[in-house]
Amino acid sequence: MRPVDPIEFAKAPTVGGSARVSEAVARAIRARRGESDPAPRPRDPAPSRAAYRMNRLWLTPSFRFCLRRLAPVAAIVACIGLWFAQPENREAFTGYVLAIKNEVQNRPEFMVKLMAIDGASPELSEDIREVMAQDFPVSSFDLDLPGLLEQIESLDAVETAGLHVRAGGILQVDITERTPAVVWRSEHGLEMLDDEGHRVAALDSRLDRPDLPLVAGEGADRAVDEALAILSAARPLLPRLRGLVRVGERRWNVVLDRDQVIMLPEQKPLGALAQVLALDQAKDLLARDIEVVDMRRPTRPTLRLTEAAREEMRRLQGVELGVSYQ
Repeated sequence: MRPVDPIEFAKAPTVGGSARVSEAVARAIRARRGESDPAPRPRDPAPSRAAYRMNRLWLTPSFRFCLRRLAPVAAIVACIGLWFAQPENREAFTGYVLAIKNEVQNRPEFMVKLMAIDGASPELSEDIREVMAQDFPVSSFDLDLPGLLEQIESLDAVETAGLHVRAGGILQVDITERTPAVVWRSEHGLEMLDDEGHRVAALDSRLDRPDLPLVAGEGADRAVDEALAILSAARPLLPRLRGLVRVGERRWNVVLDRDQVIMLPEQKPLGALAQVLALDQAKDLLARDIEVVDMRRPTRPTLRLTEAAREEMRRLQGVELGVSYQ
């Protein structure tokens, strides 16, 4: 039997084994014979399948973005989440943040020490201080400026208001106060109204504001503009004018002294009042014993005499007819 040549054994195809086993057997035979190993075969330069897939995957932009950007962020977030998962860590962090917040907010440059009110009367200023009920000094971070502004604007006498913190730790309040235009006598008492019919303040006595005209009746507050126009047109009667009365929420009565009343129509009351003023200037109408001048139908004015004038008229008619009225 011919001995086995290790080189031929290594080159020959193997059946029932692998190339690595064949090489190992050939090296053992050569070692027994004292022969040196042949020169190693050159390594195949082609990458393995795993290396090829890894290279292809690395060339994908989305994979590189996830590995370089998202993966570190996810790792950091996971570490922070694990740290905050402990209740004692959360409490310590919250306390630390609150301590820093309080230290910053309570610094002297952020403290508000005084409040200044401009544009308001002394009574309104006192009402503003009461409704705000703010204790000083206080941090500007603790001031609810929108809430305080809403409280100030809720006062009837305030038309508009401005609120801001100015230099020096002063809370500045700028007020535009409503100007009373009339005194309204209603079932709830006396109230002052501005030219838009908005309530300004309550009034204890009519003598407190004798300079303001008086209006009365239900719905008079919703027709203040018309009442002011009538009062302006009735300036010749101002020394005798007592006020205006709203009737049925539709029209006005002009009330004069001596219990005289001018009943104005619902439509075009200024024109009807001008007719009465013209008659008064021409005939001294309102100086006579007239109780009511009814102008509800301007084309047909009606006069109502006083009781004394009616008695005198009946007496004169009796004299003409030869009849005596007792």
